[in-house]
Amino acid sequence: MRKHDPLIEGYLGYLAEVGRKSPRTIIDVRSTLGRAVDGLGQRRPGVALWRLELEDYLHWIDRERAAGRTTSCLAKYLSHLRGLLDYAWRSGRAERNVLDGFQLQDATARKEPRSLSLEEAQRLVASAPQGTSAERRERLMLLLLYGCGLRTSELCSLNVSDVNRERRELQILKAKGDRPRCVPIPDGVYTELLAYLLERGSRGARGALFLTAARRRRIGAKDVCEVVRDAARRAGLSGSTTARTLRHTFATHLMDRGVDLAVIASLMGHRSPQETGVYLHVLPNRREAAVQELPIGGRS
Repeated sequence: MRKHDPLIEGYLGYLAEVGRKSPRTIIDVRSTLGRAVDGLGQRRPGVALWRLELEDYLHWIDRERAAGRTTSCLAKYLSHLRGLLDYAWRSGRAERNVLDGFQLQDATARKEPRSLSLEEAQRLVASAPQGTSAERRERLMLLLLYGCGLRTSELCSLNVSDVNRERRELQILKAKGDRPRCVPIPDGVYTELLAYLLERGSRGARGALFLTAARRRRIGAKDVCEVVRDAARRAGLSGSTTARTLRHTFATHLMDRGVDLAVIASLMGHRSPQETGVYLHVLPNRREAAVQELPIGGRS
């Protein structure tokens, strides 16, 4: 593992011990800082990251963009660096954080995510057989992906203890970006979840919520992919239907029913409602209809 300046190592330790960041996040931040040290060192050799000017970072960003880095990737780099510079400023090693308040503007249009219609989603769920315990397990996986808007990694990491029976919620503890959340479980899904837990009995009262049928190990992304693919084939759905499609369908159907954007952002684990704005395509006339409700002009 590459060692950095003591201040950088101190910051990484701070993220782990005080910030309670996951090992995966620490590795990601370490990689970003190493990349910045190398890239910015070509322009300002021997100058610490917290001693650089905003102009230096702008040049580095331009080079990274020219190398094919996306806006979202660059925004992540800047977030990691902003955290380090803030740490250096609070430690008295820097007079200011030159990246404070600096944000990239994404000029590219976001691509509309694929989602299923209500009829297609119903057909997908209906196509899932319930004859055996393995089939009921796979059906429940589909229900949680669609009914709770889970990511594949979140579904795989669920434990039995993450089911809050009093509040009828799922506790998503291993979420993207270290942003745990609680998601209410729809009544129909909750009924099947309870039946699944009862069927597992005392031997399945702890550990992973979903185990593979063959080797009794925690399911992985490949297992989830196969379950969704097989269900889509049985339902006769055209196009590529993945676990991500079901997550997008969850958000799209909530949006279609008038659920507030901030609520959807919270349920999906987004950092802000702006991330959820990609789903606004489902209601192309809602903004126009909304302004017509204002008591202006000829309305009484």
